Amino acid sequence: MKEIKKVLLVVNPISGDINKEFIVQKIEKELRQIGAKLKTYRTTGENDKKEIYNLIAANTFDRVLVAGGDGTIKLVAEALQDNNIPLAIIPAGSANGLALNLGIPNNLEAQLKIALGTQITEIDTLEINGELCLHISDLGVNAELIKNYENSRIRGKVGYLLQSIPTLWSSKYPFEFEINLKDQKLTRKGILLAFANAKKYGTGANVNPKGKIDDGTFEILLFKNFDILEILKTLRNETDVNSGFVEIIPTKEAQVFCKKPVSFQMDGEYIGEIEEISVKIYPKKLPIMTSNDT
Repeated sequence: MKEIKKVLLVVNPISGDINKEFIVQKIEKELRQIGAKLKTYRTTGENDKKEIYNLIAANTFDRVLVAGGDGTIKLVAEALQDNNIPLAIIPAGSANGLALNLGIPNNLEAQLKIALGTQITEIDTLEINGELCLHISDLGVNAELIKNYENSRIRGKVGYLLQSIPTLWSSKYPFEFEINLKDQKLTRKGILLAFANAKKYGTGANVNPKGKIDDGTFEILLFKNFDILEILKTLRNETDVNSGFVEIIPTKEAQVFCKKPVSFQMDGEYIGEIEEISVKIYPKKLPIMTSNDT
């Protein structure tokens, strides 16, 4: 791998409700020590993707670092547009699902060692209704929970927990889905239908134990009913999830039709209620810095 001479750092100042300036200062110090130049871009919520794209087009960056959550990573990945610059994650959002799935540690020193290291994993990406998805999206009660969480004032896992009971109380599950695959058509009912390019949600729940983020395949996960014991298994990261609770369908593309509009979320962000979804996978699409243990 060539020497790192110029780095772009994209910072989301408001993600995760934490001050990012100490992260910026630490990165500046690390890059000075290796003689590399740093360009820092702070997102504003207005024209960020275009601004980042223009910065990348006008410069020769050897690495792009992202200090933010999954939404910021998605924004930068879209701006990169196949130019093969390795992306490095400094998890600093309220949802850090991709970092969790890649085994990025919580320690900033360790994160920077990975970010400026040599280990690259080319991960698959999903395209869902024309939008980039990096790890997990779903229809049903989890999307309803995320919607309620986003409208609440309490953040973190406590916020999710407090919203769980009212969400389940008001939800209209089970939902009816028609799943069209390349060689078959399935009709199913359930509380949640997920499209998983990875193993875990940002909360740590291991919903897809056999999933791999770079195997050229994604999994459709149908959670059939509300079963407390099986939900606890996923939270404990157990791999023997009961097939009577969740059906796992590996595939490379699919279309899903809902009998009525169902709440939908993508990478931890609530999108809205939809009736139709088209999903396909792009193998080894995004180069990301990872540890040797990934």
